[in-house]
Amino acid sequence: MPRQGTLPHDLIHFVVESSLPFRYGFLNLVAAGAEASFAMELAHDKSLTDIDVEAIQVEAIVEALQTQLWGAYFDFASFDEANQLACSARGKTALAINEEQSLQLYQTVLDLFEQWQALPFHSSMPLHFDDANESEHVSAS
Repeated sequence: MPRQGTLPHDLIHFVVESSLPFRYGFLNLVAAGAEASFAMELAHDKSLTDIDVEAIQVEAIVEALQTQLWGAYFDFASFDEANQLACSARGKTALAINEEQSLQLYQTVLDLFEQWQALPFHSSMPLHFDDANESEHVSAS
């Protein structure tokens, strides 16, 4: 994954999907055998109304966290609004996340970003989902 000034989108997926009780986020769908392009289409295409709610909720939380990262500080009200709007735009109900939970996700993202930044180019960093989730292995470019 390329360096881009903040944690890559797919690594934010790792944080969200390994921290919250989701089974149908992007990484989980790929780990279960879905093509990456198909899993991306499910979570990003607003016209697909029969998508599993979890895929949309995961994507909304990832997007909301990503906006916080680009802003360089955490604001719960804007995080919550982004989460709500992203789900609403896709016709789904947002997962209710309180301020403590969302701040913990943000801190986990910051911690992983620090590890990511310290990783030498062209090396890798093993990441592991908890419990039933499959192991993931990512490489820096």
